[in-house]
Amino acid sequence: MALLLTPEWDQGYTALAKARAMGAEAVIAALAAADLRGRGGAGFPAARKWELARAAEGSVKHVVVNGGEHEPGSGKDRMLVAQYPHRVLEGAAICALCTGATSIVLYLIEDMHDAIEAAQRAIAEAPLEGFEVRVVLAPTTYVAGEETAALEVIEGKKAWPRKKPPYPGQAGLYGQPTTVQNVETLAWVPGIVLHGPDWFRPGAMLCTLDESFARPGIVEVPFGISLERLIADFGGGTRGGRPVKAILPALSSAFLPASALSLPLTHEALRDAGSNLGCGGFSVLEEGQCIVERALQIAEFFKAEQCGQCPPCRMETNTIAAVFQKVATGQPGDYVAQLEKITAFARGKGYCSLIEMAAAPALSAVRLFPEDFASHARTGLCPA
Repeated sequence: MALLLTPEWDQGYTALAKARAMGAEAVIAALAAADLRGRGGAGFPAARKWELARAAEGSVKHVVVNGGEHEPGSGKDRMLVAQYPHRVLEGAAICALCTGATSIVLYLIEDMHDAIEAAQRAIAEAPLEGFEVRVVLAPTTYVAGEETAALEVIEGKKAWPRKKPPYPGQAGLYGQPTTVQNVETLAWVPGIVLHGPDWFRPGAMLCTLDESFARPGIVEVPFGISLERLIADFGGGTRGGRPVKAILPALSSAFLPASALSLPLTHEALRDAGSNLGCGGFSVLEEGQCIVERALQIAEFFKAEQCGQCPPCRMETNTIAAVFQKVATGQPGDYVAQLEKITAFARGKGYCSLIEMAAAPALSAVRLFPEDFASHARTGLCPA
């Protein structure tokens, strides 16, 4: 049964009224008990983020609803704002209430036309006295979705991530404490406030299944089901009907082998397996498809989308793409060592996590399928 993708518990901002009656500490405790985590990719506990923002000193505080959904294969946030704008707004208002903020910014990509219209209409309709709410449009670049890059854009600057610390909860928008929270994360908040933590536990998340599935689309998936069930029951299996060769939970995650199909869909299980849930933009490779070609596509994406601010990131993304291009065209070499060297050198040296995002699919691909890469490098042909 769907929890989030249902209009049944939209009740005229009664969750916001209940949150006022409960008080900030009780609301944050409910989120902690529900174990609501960020849905933008990092999976950071929402209650912890709100506690930090609430404790931060400052007479002016902000909430930024991060709809900068730029990762290929993810469309959940766009859909939520377009179809459930009041739910997102109510979650943002509850966040502002609990953290002491009066300013709410909906940060949406400039090509999200339906979502932008829905958000502006909802702002005009919403009973949000005491809050200043506005929409700010993000450029279509990937890095503009990073939380501190979003703050830069809202301030009228270039979409470049900031050096951290300080973190947004300490000094964010205009140097003031700011809670940056993903669209989906905030959309869950009214339901938890209305129905309590037990309604949500063990939790669920929206996953975007791309065209590699027989039934692509956005689905609400309960935590704890196996990856095999996710693919078969929600995605209808692979598009070509062949067995799964590899699973990619998000473009910025590590590949998982077919042997991981029994893993439960949880943050912990995927992390222990060497990957992560990310934003839940799932893709699969089926037997007979080329892992080298897919790894090259991802490497070229990160090469094009890195902002150029941090030399180690620029060096890493260009090197990964160059190495995979050589493999794809049949140029032998010690490419595994090259990848290991450049990713180790660059690790942790950027202002954002794109360095780690680019490395994860690249390293996992060559480690999981060494024979495919070796054969491709020798012949320029895919052994699949």
